[in-house]
Amino acid sequence: MNRTLLLVSTVGAGVNAGVFFAFSTFVMRGLVNLPAAQGAAAMQSMNRAAPSSLFMLTLFGTAVTGVVVGVGGLRDLGAPGSTYAVVGAGLCLVPIVLTAVYHVPYNNQLEALDAAAAGTAEFWKTYASRWTAFNHLRVLGALGAAAAFALAYRSGK
Repeated sequence: MNRTLLLVSTVGAGVNAGVFFAFSTFVMRGLVNLPAAQGAAAMQSMNRAAPSSLFMLTLFGTAVTGVVVGVGGLRDLGAPGSTYAVVGAGLCLVPIVLTAVYHVPYNNQLEALDAAAAGTAEFWKTYASRWTAFNHLRVLGALGAAAAFALAYRSGK
């Protein structure tokens, strides 16, 4: 198992977990506490900035290194830490799948609205609640991946 890629995957999954955790614990709460038009507009702005940020490199780069590490673990299931590496690889894909299948389409629905329009306030309230609930799952996936990769790294001494 490539220990360098395992370490990169551990750190990357931890960074991803931290970003998702921040959104789940205070960013979304702060946006919801704003008047609906301001909260929705701020989220629209963040959603537009996210794909061009260094975060996308961390999110998708961790998925790539994590899968490589997981495949290495599958190739030698008897090696110390290999099971943890495989579990980590699976867990690091949870945020990717949720982002692609749920968050991006939902973000696109918000983007299509005029933040100041009367009907947006009701959508925003529902959006923020549902978006955050599914984001909690991204936190758990990324955090679980970081823990599994760390255990794999520790086991492979």
